Amino acid sequence: MPAAGKSRPRNEFTRFLVVGTVAALVNLICRYLLNPVMGYSAAILLAYLCGMVTAFILSKAFVFAESPLSTTTEFMRFTLVNVAAVIQVWAVSIFLAEWLLPRLGAITYAYDIAHLIGVAVPVFTSYLGHKHFSFSHR
Repeated sequence: MPAAGKSRPRNEFTRFLVVGTVAALVNLICRYLLNPVMGYSAAILLAYLCGMVTAFILSKAFVFAESPLSTTTEFMRFTLVNVAAVIQVWAVSIFLAEWLLPRLGAITYAYDIAHLIGVAVPVFTSYLGHKHFSFSHR
């Protein structure tokens, strides 16, 4: 049986993954809804903002609720971490959809596959950024 201190991070990361999955679904659904009225690139960025706000609310409530920082400070820090993440999401999504997947012959669902992979890419960097910066106990 693991020591009490050893089980907390794994549970925290599991909660982070669940919250991230919900936020990713919000992100993907928003992109589908926005795509008919704007380009793919713009839809990715606006949908990311919708997912980010969802992730902040759920992360504060269920993952990093014990932070001593003010909500304003947490949100500003959360936004900074997400600026790095949205760059990853956008770059991976565009690269896959417009370059790699078409060259591999995957054209039918290239944008959907690319966005799904793009949203998954920053999982670990975001977790570490939010744990040690956004909701830091220091």
